[in-house]
Amino acid sequence: MFQALSNVLLPVMIVAGLGALLASRMKIDQVTISRITMYLLIPALVLDVILRTPVKAAEAGQLGLAFLLVMAVSLGLGWLAGLGRPDAERRSLSASSGIWNSGNMGLPIALFVFGDSGFDRATVVFLVSIVAMYIVGPAIYGSASKTGQKYGVADILKSVFRLPTIWVALIAVALRVLNVPVPQGVTRGVALLAQATLPLVLLSLGLQLGAGGWPPLNRRVWLAGAARLIGGPLIALGIGFLVGLRGESLAVLILSASMPTAVNALLIAQEYGGDSETVAGVVLVTTLGSVLSIAAVVALLPMLG
Repeated sequence: MFQALSNVLLPVMIVAGLGALLASRMKIDQVTISRITMYLLIPALVLDVILRTPVKAAEAGQLGLAFLLVMAVSLGLGWLAGLGRPDAERRSLSASSGIWNSGNMGLPIALFVFGDSGFDRATVVFLVSIVAMYIVGPAIYGSASKTGQKYGVADILKSVFRLPTIWVALIAVALRVLNVPVPQGVTRGVALLAQATLPLVLLSLGLQLGAGGWPPLNRRVWLAGAARLIGGPLIALGIGFLVGLRGESLAVLILSASMPTAVNALLIAQEYGGDSETVAGVVLVTTLGSVLSIAAVVALLPMLG
């Protein structure tokens, strides 16, 4: 476990920690950084990976299906953690358990653990998670938002197709299927942007955590945190086997499902009028607790054979 902490998590903690330190000392324009990441760097990363990835379509489909099933069960586990609580809190506990950080933390950790092949598979998972997150978020909060606004299917589809990553992914898949050659100058430019993605998403994570303050914590927040960090990888192990994943693909799914609650889950709660304080509490608990839980998962993954 010490080796996992030092070799895998320490680089992530250093970069994110520097971002948190910077945000605690001075005012940083996080909106601009988030927009650069979401609208430029992540689409470049997705395009770069899809054009060069050796992951086959069938395997990518299995990974995507497994992720969605793990997400659905995790959402249910978070809902159970909120039984007996007000409706808004229960919905936020569910979202906190079912929306995790497969990007800011999942991608760099997958790269450090598995190398390029695992990173390519983790990017497939991340792409599915982006679409799922912006469907699940409005679906959870849309019928019970504090603002009183209702969000229907058309609103959810708009939120998804507003993301450039979706269009870039569709174009990249079409290029790949049709075997359309892409000029080398274009691929090199895309690769340069893709290489800048991981450092900036880690810095962005640290900036968001450093500026967030200390939210209120209660027993239900801790339960949702346990559902995320302990229940997540166990659910992924079972579902991964059921859908036929083995080897590195199964390990990538389990590692992804062991990630803490995504900061984006907090942004979605704020956008759609959810209980953002509860989500912020779960983000804090799972981010701190993931230092040990992810190290344990990384240490145990070789036992999968």
